[in-house]
Amino acid sequence: MSADHLPLSAPAVGFARRQRGLSIIELMVGLVVALIVGLAASSSAVMFTASQRQGIGVGGVAVNVNTALAALKNDAASAGLGFFGDSRFLCSRLNLSIGATTHLDGTAFAPVSVTRAGGLDRIDVMQSSRVESGAHVLLALASSGVNASVKSFLPAVVGDAVLLSPENAADPCTVRTVTAVAASTVDTPQVISFAAGGAHNDGVFTNVPTYSDSGGGVTLLGQLRWQRYRLSGSDLVLERPFDGTSAVLARNVMALRAQYGVSSAVLTSKTLENWVDATGAFAALDLNNIPRVRAIRVGVVVRSPQREKVNSAGVCEASLAKPVLFGATVEPDVSDWACYRFRTAVVVIPLRNLVLGIKTP
Repeated sequence: MSADHLPLSAPAVGFARRQRGLSIIELMVGLVVALIVGLAASSSAVMFTASQRQGIGVGGVAVNVNTALAALKNDAASAGLGFFGDSRFLCSRLNLSIGATTHLDGTAFAPVSVTRAGGLDRIDVMQSSRVESGAHVLLALASSGVNASVKSFLPAVVGDAVLLSPENAADPCTVRTVTAVAASTVDTPQVISFAAGGAHNDGVFTNVPTYSDSGGGVTLLGQLRWQRYRLSGSDLVLERPFDGTSAVLARNVMALRAQYGVSSAVLTSKTLENWVDATGAFAALDLNNIPRVRAIRVGVVVRSPQREKVNSAGVCEASLAKPVLFGATVEPDVSDWACYRFRTAVVVIPLRNLVLGIKTP
């Protein structure tokens, strides 16, 4: 056999087979497998993203409501500072203005108050900014509200707010702003003046009593603060009535409710024995019931912002019952409430200025 007719060797045949590549069937199988893996990964990513979004929403609601309750607690804890002296509540009615705007004209007043409206509550708290506000200085001469001569030193400076309180607690107190201070001498008392132009001096009131020198007094407030917490729709709002500003503290809030923690009807009791709504005998705090108040508790119910998916039977099971706050059922703002999660948060706030400021037998 000549060299021109020799058969191909085995290695040469193997090399030729390796040059064939993938068949069309193998390619299609590979594409189908890759498509199935991609769909599974995409579905997992969607589920993970939805779960993550749900968790962030629920966590954000919890953070917002806890922050709001912390702010309310700080405000309410100092409520009443400046409105007690001589171991008594100085006034149950108040004259209060900012500039020429009259906010309270001899209106019934309590430094912390809960107003019930439609099953929900509005909470107002008022306090002074000065620690010295616990000091109540008696008048050396009767005052008509233009100035005040005091029997002992009051560390007031121009721009400070002060409270003129009557001998008879049923008469209104009046908030004034210091415009001048004349120091005392050996023969004359310290005189504090409240000229026109002071922040609290230009309001017109129905009744400004003459504050007598036999029980009337002056209390240093520093800067007077007034905060109001209420629901606007499903938003928990903080308002500052003095300057007209407001801010939304939390959204998707279904309920805001508050109760007073009170002692028994016997005023010698100094313990908290019961929680009562701001209705009936406690619809408004006055000279008769404010000595019984020891604390306030505030509760809110919030809803998760994202609707959860139904189960395999097409039924929502995120919540099995409507939320309950202080024994009362809270009506959600959505008809498919079972598809949402609800969170209840409660804070208890001791009212130390009310407890320490009123002397009980």
